Amino acid sequence: MSTGTTDRPDTAGAAAQQEVVVRCPATTQVVGSVPISTAAEVEAVAARLRRAQPLWQQMRMDGRARWLGKWRDWMLDHRDDLLTPLQLETGKSWGDTGVEIAALQIINYWIDNAAEFLADQTVRPYGAANAGKKLTLVYQPYPLVGVITPWNGPLSVPLLDIPAALMAGCAVLSKPSEFTPLAWRVAVEGWKQIGAPDVLDAVFGYGETGAALVNTVDYVMFTGSVNTGRRIAVAAAERLIPCSLELGGKDAMIVCADADIDRAVDGAVWGGFVYTGQVCISVERLYVEEPVYDEFVNKLVAKTSALRNGMDSAHDYSCEVGSMTTAQQLAIVSRHVDDAVSKGAKVLVGGKAGDDGGLFYEPTVLVDVNHEMDCMREETFGPTLPVMKVRDVAEAVERANDSNLGLSGSVWTRDKDKAMSVARQMNTGSVNINNVIASLLQYGLPMAGWKESGIGSRSGGADGIRKYCRQKAIVADRVAMKKELLWYPYSRKKGSLVENMVRVLSAKDWRRRLGR
Repeated sequence: MSTGTTDRPDTAGAAAQQEVVVRCPATTQVVGSVPISTAAEVEAVAARLRRAQPLWQQMRMDGRARWLGKWRDWMLDHRDDLLTPLQLETGKSWGDTGVEIAALQIINYWIDNAAEFLADQTVRPYGAANAGKKLTLVYQPYPLVGVITPWNGPLSVPLLDIPAALMAGCAVLSKPSEFTPLAWRVAVEGWKQIGAPDVLDAVFGYGETGAALVNTVDYVMFTGSVNTGRRIAVAAAERLIPCSLELGGKDAMIVCADADIDRAVDGAVWGGFVYTGQVCISVERLYVEEPVYDEFVNKLVAKTSALRNGMDSAHDYSCEVGSMTTAQQLAIVSRHVDDAVSKGAKVLVGGKAGDDGGLFYEPTVLVDVNHEMDCMREETFGPTLPVMKVRDVAEAVERANDSNLGLSGSVWTRDKDKAMSVARQMNTGSVNINNVIASLLQYGLPMAGWKESGIGSRSGGADGIRKYCRQKAIVADRVAMKKELLWYPYSRKKGSLVENMVRVLSAKDWRRRLGR
């Protein structure tokens, strides 16, 4: 659901540390710690998981489904045990925190569909020469999948990837972000508490731990920053192992003159500020047609002004927008707003960091923005909504596509044909019509990044689980022959026969079939 950096913080002597100390970004208080896994420890955990994987693979699909179902039920029964540390390590509002556990639905999706998606496939032979062959395509899991996840979705992001790999028959070695390891540690402990097979575990640490994971697994699923994604892609290429990378986004929202403005405003506010704007498919820039621009902006400012900023640790839903999760990200948001203002943009609401010691930044609306500003070019990943007035839909599409990122986007109009036309023109992996972020939970569709937003995809129906498997082609003869025509020894007579057969089977006209 999100993409944040997993880069190592600039902490002197981090390599010599024995543990990662986790602080609540809203209060700066220490809320927990996890041990740092050395490269040797990562290799040891990987070896242990590999030893258990063959029996997990041999287990019937319904057997694996039972364990995934027990894990799902454990997490539902221990909701607060999962979500309380999650709120403390991210600084989210309790409402945003609760959204995380909705990702459990994907477990049911793979339980319901994995057997069909991974069933052996019978392939029809092509051509008369192959008519006697029986062709079968089978899917066999990669023994060990590595999943590296970011800080903004400590529970939801691993859940979007790991259940598919487990249902496919893989063992999974996970690494959460060093900023937010606590909730995922609880989830993995839950897998162990239900007595599940030893095919899921987690390691903790900084970049060195992630590098060790990449160096020992058979497939890498990474969600995070573009820069870290590039390094993982290079490391995977050196080992000749596959990887899937879900990286940054700069999602554009196009508001047409015939849109339902009230719904569009509500969508922009939630899509821009949920998780404090720290979602890979957050609304990051808005293009509004001139006839409705003033109405849209006025309503947007009013809605934004009504949001309550804070971390409601009493779990009473008294806040909408929580804190930023990392100081680095807060600095980026501040820089983008300051840069925009210095180049002529106006702040209509918000525009300031908190002054109470926490990593808060006010929900912000910017106008008079242009593509010379960082807030329209770089991923902000924070609670800002820069709004740009455009002449028409054509200009909106042109501006929306003027980005090196292409993860998702949205178009808002009452005209269904126009909506589909605009959606097809947007250079992104997904497009929502009159909605935001909704594409994330459509498990039958792929979540793919275009351009620098990644390679590969997550979810996507059968492809979403088959990616964790190697394809094997099995060829058998329906009728056994004593000898094949192409086998030794060669002879003039046999060669002439083969030449004539190739001509007859390959040519599409009788002149060539007859050699004339």
